[in-house]
Amino acid sequence: MLDSKPLLIVREFPALARAELQTLQVNLGYLCNLSCTHCHVNAGPKRTELMDRATIELVLDVLKIRNVKTLDLTGGAPEMNPHFRYLVTEARKLGVEVIDRCNLTILLEAGYEDLAQFLADEGVNVAASLPCYTQDNVDKQRGKGVYDASIEGLLKLNKLGYGMAGSGLSLDLVYNPGGPFLPPAQAALQADYKVRLREDWAIEFNELHTITNMPISRFGSMLMSKGQFNEYMQLLIDNFQPQNLATVMCRTTVSVDYLGNLYDCDFNQMLAMPIQQGAQPRQLQDLLGTDLQGEAIVVAGHCFGCTAGQGSSCGGAL
Repeated sequence: MLDSKPLLIVREFPALARAELQTLQVNLGYLCNLSCTHCHVNAGPKRTELMDRATIELVLDVLKIRNVKTLDLTGGAPEMNPHFRYLVTEARKLGVEVIDRCNLTILLEAGYEDLAQFLADEGVNVAASLPCYTQDNVDKQRGKGVYDASIEGLLKLNKLGYGMAGSGLSLDLVYNPGGPFLPPAQAALQADYKVRLREDWAIEFNELHTITNMPISRFGSMLMSKGQFNEYMQLLIDNFQPQNLATVMCRTTVSVDYLGNLYDCDFNQMLAMPIQQGAQPRQLQDLLGTDLQGEAIVVAGHCFGCTAGQGSSCGGAL
């Protein structure tokens, strides 16, 4: 796979500093039942990296001591970590909001048939990847049969109350572009999703989050192999909006990899650009003594992806 990092670290980006820590985004490992073309972590069925129980206990200590409001669980398929349910249950006992970044198809896999019920019982917010409301686009981006499985997963969640008015169970969908272009306006696309999914499948959801594809990992390699990397980078730079700097997620979020190393975001995690103290990478245990407020954020060319156009974060447009 081609490495886009050398092309990104030479590009200048405005300086940023961390604000108060509000969200701990924890990557539970790179094991996944899918291998999507847009995946910036190169997750897949053959990956073996998984967070161990000791590190998960440390995550819980940080949540408690730092009074973190939100635990954002990602992967891979985070649910495939054998300690996923323990972490969710203990975090909810602390009153922490938990987000599960779910690919929907995992809800149908053997051994995970009761996963949707578990998420509902614990009041977990589900952020589900659905890069389009049409079958052709989804299957092209995520693999044959993924669209049908995703629809079945959404229906399963709806049946439990997810996305339904008054249920208290939040179901948000996540859109990634199918190629080297910016996402369309989030509000307009959300309206289209709601109409199509309701008319075609009687599916309901709360919000649509549009996320810009980052020119890193699997997507970055694809751009380089097709000779589209520089063109895509210029698109991001040309659409840079300075006002988005105030609300980029890296200011209030710390990303944790499966080994407990700290990053300003999961994109930096995939680029091996950790938060450092001097020459030493920061570790999860460092958060027991500080929330890193005021420290400089590690930036490079890919940061234009979060600040282009309407902006982009794990919570959608800025």
